[in-house]
Amino acid sequence: MDSIDYIKLSKTVSHALRHDPQSYNLKLDDQGWVLVSDLVFALKSKGINVNEGTIVRMVELSDKKRNQILDGRIRANYGHSIEDKILKDPAEPPEFLYHGTIQSSLDSILEKGLLPMSRQYVHLSMDERSAAIVGSRRKGKLVILKVKARDASLNNIQFYKEENGIWLSDPIPSKYIQCNGINRN
Repeated sequence: MDSIDYIKLSKTVSHALRHDPQSYNLKLDDQGWVLVSDLVFALKSKGINVNEGTIVRMVELSDKKRNQILDGRIRANYGHSIEDKILKDPAEPPEFLYHGTIQSSLDSILEKGLLPMSRQYVHLSMDERSAAIVGSRRKGKLVILKVKARDASLNNIQFYKEENGIWLSDPIPSKYIQCNGINRN
């Protein structure tokens, strides 16, 4: 029987790889990768008894697919708040992407555009349903924004596709955002 709390472990790993690698004595490369063996050592130094197999299993079991393992290395796919920007490979986005937010943020977004806030990139969804799930994590009336991603991309706004279907982007000016029939041009 598996006695590992994989959800708790995933949250700890997310903290280490997305927000505070230095407190785990981890040094991420410019794409956010670190050796799985280094992560295991760092977690053990914090009293968390894991091995490489435990980390692989955690990634396999995760429904949110926040992490990726490749060639003995692991990284968080998105959500970084660390100072050194994680480099991503640009990708051509679909015509539209979506962003879930709350009504109280709408005026600021329509004035300043979508900004990464405390993260490195703006997070976007492929469909309204996924955007609603993300947006509903905050308290307030849910608003789904429709982003004219292809138009923005053609005007030098970079987009990045993650393994799990999440899209990231650089800041998106308000002229590419539609909300409840509002189209800012």
